[in-house]
Amino acid sequence: MSNETTEDERDRNGVPVLERMMEILSALELQSSGETIRSLSNQLSMPRSTVYRILNTLSSHNVVRRQADGTYALGTRLLSLASKVRADPALDLVSVAQAAMKRLAEASGEANKLSVRDNQAVVVVASVAGQGQYALNPAIGQSFPLHAGAASKMLLAHMQPDEITKFLLAPLQKYTPRTLTDPGELLSELQRIRDQGWACDRGEHGASVWAVAAPIATPSGQVIAALSIPYLAADEETDKNERLRDLVIGSALEISARIPET
Repeated sequence: MSNETTEDERDRNGVPVLERMMEILSALELQSSGETIRSLSNQLSMPRSTVYRILNTLSSHNVVRRQADGTYALGTRLLSLASKVRADPALDLVSVAQAAMKRLAEASGEANKLSVRDNQAVVVVASVAGQGQYALNPAIGQSFPLHAGAASKMLLAHMQPDEITKFLLAPLQKYTPRTLTDPGELLSELQRIRDQGWACDRGEHGASVWAVAAPIATPSGQVIAALSIPYLAADEETDKNERLRDLVIGSALEISARIPET
């Protein structure tokens, strides 16, 4: 009987070592340049010995790699695993969005990207290069924090209220002077995004990068992705900002209209 109870508890609460492993991988995902054992231990409130053992095991399977400077980063084994992931044939979002994203790049002269939420981060799943001289070209697989950036805030704004509350319990990193880290200010910003139907970023994650984003929604209204245009910062609000905003909203609506009922 006691064994059954223990197994039930594990099923309900998860396996602790796997939970810690995922916390470490998520932290490495947000810091592509790598993290030290000490920094991971401090960030995750996890004993250094535990961090070391988990990293050592993951390293033996090439899930993480130890770099020349002693930091750890995500390993090549993840690329192989990711290549085996099959999209839901009823909702292959990238295929649905590709044509509209190409037209958006041509119309705007700027790059655009499609992002989805991945636990406590936002990851780019598709991007189209811009043709302008100073166009930014985000990489597929690049990840961003949930609270900084136009696409990130769009996805955060449409999480469940209890999920948002839980997310805001943890300290938020300030990437630039414009990053919103005060929970009250961020909640007001998220409400504004929901009300107006678009999000903007004026140098919140990278001081020299601005962005506008719009939601991609299913026929039932569930927001499943964000379409955004990142571009080099302007000194002030201009007609270009409004034009890019209108273009990304129109393209997001076009993509949303092509998403089938599930």
